[in-house]
Amino acid sequence: MRSEEFLDGLRIEAGGVPIYVQLRQQYLRAIGAALLRPGEQLPTMRQVAVTLRVNLSTVQQAYASLEQDGFIVTLRGRGTFVADHPPPQDPLLEQARIDSLAHQVIATATSQGLNPAAVGQRILDLARGPH
Repeated sequence: MRSEEFLDGLRIEAGGVPIYVQLRQQYLRAIGAALLRPGEQLPTMRQVAVTLRVNLSTVQQAYASLEQDGFIVTLRGRGTFVADHPPPQDPLLEQARIDSLAHQVIATATSQGLNPAAVGQRILDLARGPH
């Protein structure tokens, strides 16, 4: 996917979920679904901020979080890219990340009036693949 196409698809929704978390989740979904592939250049933080009409520091926070977790890399003077390899799987760190994501999903579902258990069941169904 070209970065312009990805940029056009980014959305910010009301509902109490911080904007940087929404951005992070959209990037993670795109990376997980291989819409953004390893080595692919991402839109600049400024492009994202201008397109979404959000504060640049909010976008910087999302990018920093993704970089800290090893999903993206920033090469000074060249740009930001999807990481070539997934982050190393430290079992304790992985469990903490799973717990954090689960709490985010629960909070998001609850803030949107959805049953978190039903969302969890749907995640299980989708993870099993097409039927």
